[in-house]
Amino acid sequence: MREPAPAHLLVAEADPRLRDLLRQYLKSQGFLVSAARDADHAGRLLAGLDFDLILLDDSMAGAETFSPGGPVLRLVTSGGKAPGAGEWIAKPFEPKTLCEKINTILDRRPPPAKVVAREVRMGEMRFDIETGRLSRAGAPLRLTATEGQLLRALAADLGQPVGRGELVARLGREGVQAKARAVDVQITRLRRKLEDDPKTPRYLQTVRGAGYMLVGD
Repeated sequence: MREPAPAHLLVAEADPRLRDLLRQYLKSQGFLVSAARDADHAGRLLAGLDFDLILLDDSMAGAETFSPGGPVLRLVTSGGKAPGAGEWIAKPFEPKTLCEKINTILDRRPPPAKVVAREVRMGEMRFDIETGRLSRAGAPLRLTATEGQLLRALAADLGQPVGRGELVARLGREGVQAKARAVDVQITRLRRKLEDDPKTPRYLQTVRGAGYMLVGD
């Protein structure tokens, strides 16, 4: 499976030395980091990029009216007035403490919705995931019930390998018929319908050590 993309942080800090230190440290911790020198600069970055979290220097000019529309961690100058609401951390802070605070905020994000395509396109073929129908240039191609189930199971993770054991579970098979070899037989039959050359499959691929993967155009 693909690794999730690293969180993208915007560091809006007026102090150039601290801004550079934060950028370097947070990059070393695996984050994507963009930096802004003032509120106007931050606004321009926000207009063109999406950020998972904004680290905002509370003493920066314009910070009091800055409304990024996303999660914000305010960096409050020691001795200054702490914000009445929202997340904040007082300067000076230990880098490890800041990183822990950032991860705590990011962990509260809802998981991204899984996007499943309604249709898989494979050259002239179209597989309608909702109905389980396969067609070539508009003409229907017959699928058995098991073949349709198998294609749906693979389409649910389009472009990602799915293990044979997982496919067996998704097909809801039990007993002797649930053996992984039965999946191999169904894959072979499907390839005869999907591929121009089943021996060198383009759309229904074998991923060594991981299972099978359906790939669309």
